[in-house]
Amino acid sequence: MSLLRQKALLQTEYDEEKENFKRQMQALGLPRRIRRGDAWHPVRIGRSYYNSLNQLAIEVYRTADDDIEHNFEFGKPVCFFHTDEATGREATADKLPTGKTQAKGTAKAFDLIATGTVSYADTDRMVVVIPDKTGLAVTLQNTENVGVQLFFDETSYKLMFEALDRVIRAKGNRLAYLRDLFYSKQKAQTFSFDTIKFPWLNTAQELAVNNVLRAKDVAVVHGPPGTGKTTTLVEAIYETLKRESQVLVCAQSNMAVDWISEKLVDRGVAVLRIGNPTRVNDKMLSFTYERRFESHPDYPELWSIRKAIRQLRQNRKRGSADNWHQKVERLKSRATEIECRINAQLFGEARVIASTLVGSANHVLSGQKYTTLFIDEAAQALEAACWIAMKRASRVVLAGDHCQLPPTVKSFEAMRGGLAKTLMERIVEKKPEVVTLLKMQYRMNERIMRFSSDWFYGGMVEPAPEVKHRGILDYDEPMVWIDTSGTEAYEQFVGESFGRINKREAHLTLDTLQTYFEKIGKERILEESIDVGIISPYRAQVQYLRQLIKQSDFFRPYRKLIAVNTVDGFQGQERDIVFISLVRSNQEGQIGFLSDLRRMNVAITRARMKLVIMGNAETLGHTAFYKKLYAYVTGEEDAGEEDADRV
Repeated sequence: MSLLRQKALLQTEYDEEKENFKRQMQALGLPRRIRRGDAWHPVRIGRSYYNSLNQLAIEVYRTADDDIEHNFEFGKPVCFFHTDEATGREATADKLPTGKTQAKGTAKAFDLIATGTVSYADTDRMVVVIPDKTGLAVTLQNTENVGVQLFFDETSYKLMFEALDRVIRAKGNRLAYLRDLFYSKQKAQTFSFDTIKFPWLNTAQELAVNNVLRAKDVAVVHGPPGTGKTTTLVEAIYETLKRESQVLVCAQSNMAVDWISEKLVDRGVAVLRIGNPTRVNDKMLSFTYERRFESHPDYPELWSIRKAIRQLRQNRKRGSADNWHQKVERLKSRATEIECRINAQLFGEARVIASTLVGSANHVLSGQKYTTLFIDEAAQALEAACWIAMKRASRVVLAGDHCQLPPTVKSFEAMRGGLAKTLMERIVEKKPEVVTLLKMQYRMNERIMRFSSDWFYGGMVEPAPEVKHRGILDYDEPMVWIDTSGTEAYEQFVGESFGRINKREAHLTLDTLQTYFEKIGKERILEESIDVGIISPYRAQVQYLRQLIKQSDFFRPYRKLIAVNTVDGFQGQERDIVFISLVRSNQEGQIGFLSDLRRMNVAITRARMKLVIMGNAETLGHTAFYKKLYAYVTGEEDAGEEDADRV
């Protein structure tokens, strides 16, 4: 697929996502958006202040529905709105400040009080950067029944379009070379040196690190579930830093950036994190750019100068323009000098600069170049997003697993056209010689691991001896499928954004978990902190299961040990026990996005010792993958050779 074709598909995705967003804002009521985790209402507006980056920031506190997991995180755009106190409905346009618009065909206001960007988000508190307009913070603080919700993300698309244009136009430079290399069968260049031994790594991990060090252009570390991809990547970065003064480390999501950053800090590497982490604690915050910037000894002076500039602008007197301009320019010049000095020191001390792919376009990185760019979870990133960061590097190392979660593409037309095909997939296909497969996994009992290894990785993945026979109970069956056919467990459709729910299957799931807990015993579960993941592909099922657990007296002592989430929510995680509620149950054999087998690969490989699949074998058996999986789990005769369509 050419880059021009990719740009056209990205435009299709942008147009459709923007239109869907507008449609949802008109059609979905506020309670629904709150349940989805996309809105808080009502909120308490706290203090406003200028942050260390000289942006106007305002604190927002959630005051209701605090048991709902929200989707706010650093960098996401949001908008503020308010509701009519009498009716609880969103305020109409004539009740909003001048210039606000009204959603077409509805009485609800759409372009509400203000827009902003999340700078920091915790469970019930976030900080939002808002435009530095006179009186805006005061308006928010003095308006009753204010809410905040996610807004359409124009910025990410803009940066991806710019990145594609840049790489399409590139001539005679390193970016043009990498583009031509990735889109041809030309061999990637390598350095040659003797193999370095790493006794603490296994053979495949050691090979991967050596291949990364030898790569002149590109290397791929393919890490199936539980094979120590992060350990390998940290080692590769650590060794690279013996040869280079600084590297850029990126990933698609903030969570993935946090994870690799934390592991590097644990290894003693000086990390400068651009952006704020999703898991907020002092350890994580201590290596963020913003926290380091405001901790610098010169920052108090900078803050005083910025304050003086703001006061001069507010108190400007007519008739003294020349003198006023001179004062402001003198202060701005001094502020810029201090900023540059602080930045030079922060970037000079850091060995790793870490950010999301989109975050690599941050203005604080202007002019920065790196020999090596590492992209973690590269199989989850759109190719256009990878090119945002690649403009800064001479070579790139991609790590991930294209047999697990793909990038999110919402347009069926763009998906069908190939937008979801990642740069990592392209390189794996065209340049298998630069790929190293990690083959030993340290997470799962062999029985749980084997099906995934055979179906997705050609049987190449093997269990480490210490986990091969791991289990919770003696003579326990590590993998069980509980067939819900004939149990009156039927699916129900509950709207486009939530998909489907199967209430009977949810109850059966918790009944089965309760029985298993009773076998293990309360004392042992709590003493050993035996943890459980309950996974469902459908958000409605996830929320219903959470509700049932919250209402259950039996599960009250174990609530901190039980996590319920979608497949995407469990990416990169593992649990001692995993239950999967597949939901789909119909006579036609319709399974919707369960047909994306990469998602199921993620789901079935989260469990260390016990995996229980809840699903209607008749409905799912129409698909070769599930027919084969059911036969494998239940020990029936092989389901035949229907697996010719493997991923």
